[in-house]
Amino acid sequence: MNQAFKEALEKKKIFHFSKAKGLVDKELKVAFDDLSEAKDRFKNERYKYATINAYYATFHAARALLFSKGYRERSHYALYIAIEALFVETGMLEKRYSHILKDSMSLREDADYGGEFSKDGASLSIHNAEEFIKKAKEVLSINA
Repeated sequence: MNQAFKEALEKKKIFHFSKAKGLVDKELKVAFDDLSEAKDRFKNERYKYATINAYYATFHAARALLFSKGYRERSHYALYIAIEALFVETGMLEKRYSHILKDSMSLREDADYGGEFSKDGASLSIHNAEEFIKKAKEVLSINA
């Protein structure tokens, strides 16, 4: 367990959540719904919101993973820390998946708070969300 994860637990940024495992399927459904919304917005040239929805698709798939371990997060960054510690460092996910989460988070923040977004960024976010969700489903089915 890495130091960042230990600190997040100590500061209660990540915590045990008794209902977590029962919410895994719900989080995956939300991930698919957000991905569908991102694709629809992209098709309608709404690249800002396509980027935002694609990030949330990735976020909810990551939450499904976290919930499968019985934890919940209090921030987006804490979720990234948890995915690194519980899935990447244990070999359940390749490092690229935590990078997808972090990169999608940055693109979403740029779009949401900075008004900076593009067709290419939205397309990348959607592609990454699709890949992340697919991998999350794989991992979850192996660990079921």
